[in-house]
This record gives sequence, C-alpha cells and structure tokens, in this order.
Amino acid sequence: MIRYRARWLIPVSGAPIENGVLGVSGRSIEYVGSATDAPQGDEVDFGEAILMPGLVNTHTHLELTAMRGLLEDLEFPEWIDRLRASRNNVLSDDMLLDSARHGIAEGLLAGITTYADTCSSGVALQAMIEMGVRGIMYQEVFGPAPDSRAASMADLRARVEACRVPAGDRPLVRLGVSPHAPYTVSDELFADVAAYARESGLPLAVHIAESKAECDLVCRGTGPLAMRLAARSIATPVRARSPIALLESLGALGRDTLLIHCVHVDEADIALMRDRHCGVAHCPVSNAKLGHGIAPLVEMLAAGIAVGLGSDSVASNNRMHLLEEARAAVLHQRALLRSPDALPAVQAMELATLGGARALRIDAEAGTLERGKDADFAVFDLGAAALPAGDPVAAAIFSLGGAAARFVAVAGEPLVRDGCLVRGDERVQERVASAGRALRVWHDAAATN
Repeated sequence: MIRYRARWLIPVSGAPIENGVLGVSGRSIEYVGSATDAPQGDEVDFGEAILMPGLVNTHTHLELTAMRGLLEDLEFPEWIDRLRASRNNVLSDDMLLDSARHGIAEGLLAGITTYADTCSSGVALQAMIEMGVRGIMYQEVFGPAPDSRAASMADLRARVEACRVPAGDRPLVRLGVSPHAPYTVSDELFADVAAYARESGLPLAVHIAESKAECDLVCRGTGPLAMRLAARSIATPVRARSPIALLESLGALGRDTLLIHCVHVDEADIALMRDRHCGVAHCPVSNAKLGHGIAPLVEMLAAGIAVGLGSDSVASNNRMHLLEEARAAVLHQRALLRSPDALPAVQAMELATLGGARALRIDAEAGTLERGKDADFAVFDLGAAALPAGDPVAAAIFSLGGAAARFVAVAGEPLVRDGCLVRGDERVQERVASAGRALRVWHDAAATN
C-alpha cells in the first residue's frame, strides 16, 4: 500500500482530516483517515497541501480547445454560426484529436480526473484512453430538418459502432449520445435518439434551456435562432411550454439523461427534472461569459437534483479550471439571492466532485475518497495565497484558483507528478497553437468578406 499524506485530506464524504493519509493499493482506496492510525506502507508526504477527490467535469468540448479566444463578444446565434464555420473549414481530424489531448492535459493540471465530453468527431474517446483519464464521450448528432432524421440516425449509429471498438470494456471510459440542442435537432430526431439511447443502454446528454434565444424558438417560434432555421426553409412552430417540457414530450428525460446548462428553468421544470431523476451540468462561467444568465442552482439543489459543474468548451470559457467554476457558482448564487450563505463552500466542493459523479451515475467509482472506490485524487499545494488554511474547504474553493495541481491520479495511476504531466506528447501544444493560428487567419478573412 502507498500512503499519500497531506496537511489536509478532504474526503467529501466526511469532514476534512488534518494530517490525513489516503492509502492506495493498486487502483483502489484502502484507507482514509489520520496519519496516526494509518497502516504501514510506502509514504509520499505532500506536506502543506490539500488532498481531495479528483474533480469531475460534467461538460466539456475537448475537440474545440484550439478555438480558445477566437469567438469573443458575440451574440449567441452568431457565436454558434462562427464556431461551426471555423471548425468545419479549418480543423482536420488530426487537429481535433490534438485539441482534445491538449484539453485533457489542461484539465489534469487543474486536478480534473473525469470528463463528460460532447463530441461530434469522436476523437475525444481516443484522447481519454491515451491520457488515462475517466470519462464519458457523448457522440453528438445534428439534424434540424425533419426530413433528415433517417440520415442523421444512420450516421449516429455508425459513429457509435465505430467508437465501440476502441472503448471496448475499458472501465474508465464509456460511450453516450447527445442530440445537440433544440435549435439543431428536430423533434422527430430527438425522439429517435432518445429511443435509441434507451434500447442501447447509452447515457444521453443535451444542451437545454441555455439561452433566451432558445426559449424564444421553443416557446414562441420566434427570435434569431428561429430566423436562421426559417432561412433554411425549416418550420418553427410553437413546440412546448419550455425547453424542458419539450424534452419530456419527446421521451428524452430520464435517469441517464444529463441536462447541460438549465439556465432558463422554472419551478415546473425543476419538478419535472427531479421526478425524472435527471442529472444537471451547471456551467457558471460559460453561462456568464456568453451572457445567458445565472441558473437557479440553489433551487435545483433544494429539489434534490444531482448537479455537477462543467467548464464547457474553452471557446466559451477560455479556461478549464473546475475549482474556479465552484468559486463562480458560489459568488453568482450569493449575488443573485443576496445571501452570504446561499451556497456554502462545502456544497460547492461537493458540486465539483460527488455532485458531478452522481449526475453522471459514476458515484460508485468516483467523487469521494472512500474505502473501496477507485483512487481518483488530486493534490494542491497550500501556497502563500491560500495560507493560513484554517478551513481547508474554503481555501480550496476561494483561494487555490485550481490551475496548478501538484499530483493527480486516476484509478491509482499517477498522471501528474510535481506539477508535470506523466503522459502526453510535448509536440501537441505546438500543433494546437498552429491550428489556432490557422483558425484565426480563416476567421479574420471570413469576417471581412
């Protein structure tokens, strides 16, 4: 057994332990407790540091990492249009794979051990396997025109089957499907994908209730997203009372459904999400940066919904720091509700770990430091900016910043040592930078035409 020792150990399943030890044997946790009572073993002493569960990122777009900083200060419909055009015209599959690798590398250095990634190219799965992380890749499907449903479903099935070969029975990675959003997927296709997911035992993820423009499209058949569909001769009738109600009518809500964003949801929506046992990916920084608003997080938690934190893509966030997402979640809710205790730091820490694991239905393996679970954990030094750390959870949420993990392991396998990646190709960063320059050239040229 290896004894990992730190000034503070935060199991999340219980109170912080001062001078704590995490005992790891193989891939599993064997001991969580004080150093005094720990069984014998080889010891790694991190000193003045916090040892916590590996962070669970419930929403990423790893293949878009090369698009960081490309799409700034745009209204959401235009942001979507430019993202698609830039990606489709510039990024090859090799570029997308490097982009995904680079995204995971960034996440690992921020203590993120699990990634729930929505991906259209399918490269994220390979990147997860190469980098040794835990994850779910949701294969995206698009098709706003009702008459394209058959072709879209055929493409989805083919992509899922192609991905089943590399995924196999590996315990760390899983496959899912993602009908992208109500403005890119017809009702008919939504229903087909939901049925396919149930029949195939695949989890489902969907971007939903993210923006006012989306609500205008679904509830009124109007707005900028409706105008874009109408320009393609796609009808935009009133579809439902709300985006969540739309998913309910199409059979897309269930225990294995991950609802991404949920900014514009009301009491009736929250009750429906609770009753259908859906998980939620809350993305506070992306929601704020794109001007979508602040989700009713406190209300969702009060209803007993499993909520985790997501960074979204760095095209909409610019960083992948989940402890920063936790800090933002707290500050947004306290400002919105004008209450200094609206979301305690302990609850924010749970959102970044166990909450995400519950939302993804992987809490039997990850999300807390408990005997028998996989040894997914991260260690952060308590530097000058975080000391004194009388309350280690508050220090982790409000002071660490979350961008410089000292040590990270997944299923007992070290992936970050002394702040450096154990795996990975050093040339990836250079290739991603080159792809970013190509994107900028194309984007600037397109903007002038």
